[in-house]
Order: sequence, then structure tokens, then C-alpha cells
Amino acid sequence: MSLFGDGLEAAVQKAFTRPAPKSAPAQMRYLVKQLKGTKAVAQLLRVSQRTVERYVKDQIKKPRPDLAARLEREVKKRWQPQIRAKAKAKAATADGIVIDTRARMGYTAPIGSTDQDRIRHLTVALPPQYAARLFDAQEQGASDARLQEITAEALKEVYFQDGGRRAGSLEEVRFTDIEHLEFEL
Repeated sequence: MSLFGDGLEAAVQKAFTRPAPKSAPAQMRYLVKQLKGTKAVAQLLRVSQRTVERYVKDQIKKPRPDLAARLEREVKKRWQPQIRAKAKAKAATADGIVIDTRARMGYTAPIGSTDQDRIRHLTVALPPQYAARLFDAQEQGASDARLQEITAEALKEVYFQDGGRRAGSLEEVRFTDIEHLEFEL
């Protein structure tokens, strides 16, 4: 499970204008239409082609829990690609992204400052350039650790340094022990 990747994906999914198919047969039909065939869907979901055909014909209605999870994930990944792209573009160019997190945060600073790590609950609006960096990194397959680094840089600039108005000598922000993380477009 990717905490940051899943969080960004959930934020984008809130922009959907229609709900994704709910039943397994409807989800399977959607994937067959998107991938243009039952063979491709069978390979994607790691099931037999005959199983896919039976879902499409409503002969099977209730998948195993592991298959249901894969099916739902693959449908949501492909659902409303134009809406998804518009939401990401708007966040990356105009609106930015809001992060709501509860995590242990500290920083590296000159001697004499109070840089002790502590649990903080922050809700911070990040500027569009950080939203763009997060989405670009996610699309390039960046690890959760890399997405966490980008988020830490954003919190350093926006929260700790207040856009350059304070803590100018701050070197690094530590962002660990994440209890809660949610993104909002």
C-alpha cells in the first residue's frame, strides 16, 4: 500500500462526475470495453479468460475478495480519464492541493533553536508547483519515499518558512510516523 500515492489518487477520484461501476459484472464489462477484449482483462486480473466471460454474461456475480479488490482498483484507475486529467491540471496550474496530516515533524536548524520532533496536525494549502511536482513524480512511478520528500519540502517552504518570511536558515524538515494523510484538490 502506498500512503502518498493512494492519497493523491483518492483526491483525484473526488473530482469524478459519475460513480464508477459497482457490481463485479459491470466492472468486468467496463474493463473489457476499455482493454478491447477478454484476454487482456484476464491477464490483467490474473484469472482465466473463461472467468472473465462468465462475469460479462452475468453468470458469476460475486468475486473472491482479492479479485474484487483488483477489479475495483483497475476500474478506478481507468475511470473518467479526461476528468482526472483536468483535475490534475487545475491543481498543478491554478488551485494547488491541500494536505491534511497528523505526523511527527521536526527540522534541522542552527544550534539554539527548538528543532525537537513532535506530533503535529496540519492542514496546509500547498501551491500549484508542489501539486505539479507530486503528480509528475506519481506518473513517473516514484516511490512513496520520494513523494514524502516532495511533501516535506513543500511543508518546509509553506508552513515552517511561511514563504520565506521566517526560519530562513532551516535546512531540512523531517516528516515521519504518519498517522493520518489526506489530500484535497
